[in-house]
Amino acid sequence: MDSIIFTSDTVLSDVHLFTPNCRHLMVRLNAVGQPVFLSKFKFILDVNGCDKDGSEHLKEEKHVLAEIEDAFTCQTGCSTEVVHERKDEGEEKETPQIERLLDEDGDLDLARRPPPTHILSSRGQNTRRDKVHPTILSKGEEDVYEENEECSSSCNEIKIEHTMATSLEDAGKQVWRGAFLLADYVLHNSYLFRNCTVLELGAGTGMTSIVMATVAKSVYCTDVGDDLLNMCEQNINANKHIYGPTGSHIKVRELDWLRDELCTDTQCPYSWSEEEISELYDRTDFLMAADVFYDDDLTDALFRTLYRIVSNLRNPSTMYFSVEKRLNFTLRRMDITCEAYDHFRLCMADLENICDGKTKFTVEPVKLTFPQFLLYERVEQLELWKVTVEPVFSTKQN
Repeated sequence: MDSIIFTSDTVLSDVHLFTPNCRHLMVRLNAVGQPVFLSKFKFILDVNGCDKDGSEHLKEEKHVLAEIEDAFTCQTGCSTEVVHERKDEGEEKETPQIERLLDEDGDLDLARRPPPTHILSSRGQNTRRDKVHPTILSKGEEDVYEENEECSSSCNEIKIEHTMATSLEDAGKQVWRGAFLLADYVLHNSYLFRNCTVLELGAGTGMTSIVMATVAKSVYCTDVGDDLLNMCEQNINANKHIYGPTGSHIKVRELDWLRDELCTDTQCPYSWSEEEISELYDRTDFLMAADVFYDDDLTDALFRTLYRIVSNLRNPSTMYFSVEKRLNFTLRRMDITCEAYDHFRLCMADLENICDGKTKFTVEPVKLTFPQFLLYERVEQLELWKVTVEPVFSTKQN
């Protein structure tokens, strides 16, 4: 493969921008010929050292953000407060000089920058961005690689196999910011999920399920496609040092939103047993999905699947959804919109308005005031939603 060709349907996650390139290693080609990378994502906060209200960590985050803002101001000469009003002197509004930030066409051209070197250094990050040529390990080198990995394994980082750029239909093979956001919430509110059974839909590389297993008793990590599920299971096995000491277990299973029933075909390596299906319906307390709302048809299928599952659960449950609003200019509307996000919100509204006499759905946004445990860019377009599912108890009058 001499070069990577990006087509119109190629999508690329940018969570790796905050991960030094020395932490990316191309380890193999998957079954469809895509390069598979191994990346290490570091915890920037102590998982077990978080205060219940997270106040100390919030102060630390605000301090870091202030330093980033100061550095940006020094580098560009522009303050974040772009308009100054001098009402006392009756002067007109004063704007910063931005001519030097404009390109030849007069468009604003700002380079995307990671946090300053001294901030990353304080977190123990290697900030060098030297040119690195990915290396595919040969069969004979795998044992050496595994030995090195065992020596370097620690509880302060997660190792994830993933791809870098795929078609939209293979987007689950990449790592997305929504998985980090949901993982942050789980770690900060670990008491909510203690000893529970959790179902993740569209788990992709398994990042959120791995974090959830540090507190939950049992996690069903589900998606569709043998190649993706193989990658997911490999990530789960590679991170037993994260969740293993808790005694929790993760089961990788196929869950196709376009099918009405769970896969029980014994020929499928990720099929469900009758015992597992019974456990799913009898014990599941939480359901979650991270950054899977990018296609309207799949979003509709997901909500149908969710409704079917929660309607058969024995106990009340809670669902958590992370979503990122991705703004795009569309010719159909001749405007900047986020149609996938808008459709997600419509589905949430429809869910809350269901009146079937059996189940009540309560939808509410979750404030992102909890601390950030993993190193990624928590952009303002990220959102977290909570859906409480309760049975409706009707009383018949005589």
